[in-house]
This record gives sequence, structure tokens and C-alpha cells, in this order.
Amino acid sequence: MAEQKVYSVEEVSRYVPKLFGIPTGVEGLDNLFYKVEYVDGKPVKKPLGGYPYLAVLNITGVADTGKSLMAEQFAVRQAGDGYPTIFVTVETPKEFVVQGLLQRATAMGLDLEKVKKNLFVIDAASDHRMREEVDYLLDTLAYGIREYGVKSVVIDSVTGLFEAKEVLARSIVRKVYNFLKKWRQTALLVSQKRSASEEMSAEAAGGYGVAHIVDGTIVLYKKLIMTKYDVSTFNMPIGSVIRLLRIDGCRMAGHDSSTHVMEITEEGLVRIGPTLEEWISGRGRQ
Repeated sequence: MAEQKVYSVEEVSRYVPKLFGIPTGVEGLDNLFYKVEYVDGKPVKKPLGGYPYLAVLNITGVADTGKSLMAEQFAVRQAGDGYPTIFVTVETPKEFVVQGLLQRATAMGLDLEKVKKNLFVIDAASDHRMREEVDYLLDTLAYGIREYGVKSVVIDSVTGLFEAKEVLARSIVRKVYNFLKKWRQTALLVSQKRSASEEMSAEAAGGYGVAHIVDGTIVLYKKLIMTKYDVSTFNMPIGSVIRLLRIDGCRMAGHDSSTHVMEITEEGLVRIGPTLEEWISGRGRQ
């Protein structure tokens, strides 16, 4: 009946989830999300302390910008904190993904036994049917969520689910998004950008299929210092690389909209630094 599809705000408000942060595992990122509370009638921004609870977020960028590292850091941090997490690998076979996950956990100083106990992998990279039939993949994911009490999901990459059929990207991503919402998961979807044009935008390969559907997008970018202008602007030598991060919107919480300098450490960890403005002015340098 049509009338059964109309809900009052009073009714729905009983089921609205509490807004709080789920630690990202990335130094400098947790406090870039915030909520607004009113104190004596005045709005006050308070750091959320991580990704918004139950948000489905897109991490996008061209190759080698740190997307998978960020996803792995989130997965091992959640598992290390005792929260069962599933990592869906669409690009790399499970044993190589686990190798990277354990490296990230070690570098972050986490309890490896706790991480191993609470982290689960679905290997869609080695299963053609999972990559080609999203319903089969989601059935497998549902089993894992039920069986192990999973709270968070990472899919790396969602772009791999619509290779050679980008016309279906929106419908595939919508199905994945609705599934994750139904199962009340805090989730990261990694998407690969095909083009380096408009690098700090959410568009290109995963953009139209992902960014317009999910709850928020984090865009990663790297720039090779190649000209005298670059050297004078960024105060970095020719041949070096500067990496940048920007939160390109989040409808579930407030967020810092500045572009931030990002670092990949020698230990293979992503770390978020000062704003690009602070970096260029010298105020953000150590």
C-alpha cells in the first residue's frame, strides 16, 4: 500500500543513529571531521574523532596516492581495537593483501594477534564470479557480517566491480551502498581515478559512479615537482613529490574543507599534516 511508504519524522527519529567518530587509523585525520553542538545558544565545533559512525565513504585518487594504505590502516585499527572487520580485496590476492595489512599493523604498534583474530578477508580478486556478480559478492559479505559480528567493511577497490562496464557503475555502487546501510556498517570504498585531470576533484573513473552516491569522498593527489615555479611555490627540490588530501564533502558530519599536505612515511603509513596554505607559507613545516 502506498500509504505504508510514508513515514513521519517523529517515527523515524527513534531510529536515528548517534553521531560519533570511528578512529581512522591515520594520524591527523580523525579531527578533520566534526559535529556542531550548541552551548548557551552558540554553535561550537567539536572534533568527531574519526569517520562518522555508519558512514560509507569513498577514497579516490590516481594510482600510488595512498588510497589502499589509508584503507588498510582503518581496517587494522578497527581489528586492533577489537571490532570485527572485513577487508574485501578486488585487486590483489588475499595472501598479498594480508602481508600488507600485517605490515601496517606492525608499523602502527598494534597487537598482531588481536588484529589477526578480528580481521577477515574476502578474496574477490581470485574469484571471477564475485567480481562479475555483485549479488554473489554481497551474499558472501552478508554471511561474514552475520557469522563474525562485523562492524566495519573495506572494499578495495569498488572500481574493480565495474571494469569494462562503467555504464553500470552507478547501479552497482548504489547496490553496494544500500547493502552497507542495511547492515549498519561503517565502510570505506576505494575507487581508482582513470585520469589525472582535475586531480583534486572526485570525478573520473570512480567519480561519477561513487561520489554522487556515498556519504562523503576523500580525494588524494600527488604532484611531481618539475619546474622552477613548483620549486618556488612548494619550496621543494625538483624531482620530489608533494601529496595532498581533501575531504570533498560529507553529508553525515561537518568536515575541514581545506587541502592538507599528506605524507607516506618510511614505515608505509599515511599521515596527514598541515593545510597547503600553512605549508607554502612555512608555518606548517617542522
